[in-house]
Amino acid sequence: MTKNKKIILSALLLALLIILSRFLSIKTPIMKISFAFVPTMFCAIWLGPKYSLLINVLGDIIGATLFPTGPYFVGYTISTAVAGLIYGLILYKKNSNSYNDKQFIIRLIIATTLVAVISNMILNTLWISITGGKAFMVLFWTRVPKQLIMIPIHVVVIYALEKTLRKPFDKYLRSEDD
Repeated sequence: MTKNKKIILSALLLALLIILSRFLSIKTPIMKISFAFVPTMFCAIWLGPKYSLLINVLGDIIGATLFPTGPYFVGYTISTAVAGLIYGLILYKKNSNSYNDKQFIIRLIIATTLVAVISNMILNTLWISITGGKAFMVLFWTRVPKQLIMIPIHVVVIYALEKTLRKPFDKYLRSEDD
C-alpha cells in the first residue's frame, strides 16, 4: 500500500473513531460502551502498530479538545495508546496471506483480552480512581463484568467485519496501483 493510501485511510479511520467515541457511545461515570474499537482494530489490522497507536492518541486528543465531556486527563490518552499498540502488534497483516482465519480469531481473542485487562480494567480504572477519588478495587470489580461481556462481542464484530471487507480491501487498497 502506498504512503498516500495509508495516510488517507488512517484519516478516515480517525474521523470514524472520533464519531463513534464521542457521539455514538453510552457513557456512565464508571464505564463507556461504544464501537470505537472498530476503527482502531481495522487500523491495526491494515496499517500496523504505528498507525493504530497514532490514530488512538490523535482521536483522544482531538475528541477531548473539540468535544469535551470533562477536563482533559492524559491518563486516558495513555490507555488508548496502549490499546492501539497492543492491537497493532498482534493483529497487523503485512499481506493478505499473513495468517489464516483460525489464527486471526486466536489473535483477536488474545489482543482483545490483553486490551480489556491492561488498558480497560487496570489503566482506565486507575485513571477513574485518580480523577474521581474513588477506591480502585471497588471500581475495578464493577468494571470486570462489562469487560468480560465485551470481549466476545469485540471478537465476533471484528471477525465478521474483517471477513466482509477483506476482498474489497485487498482489491482497492492493498494493491500498489494508484
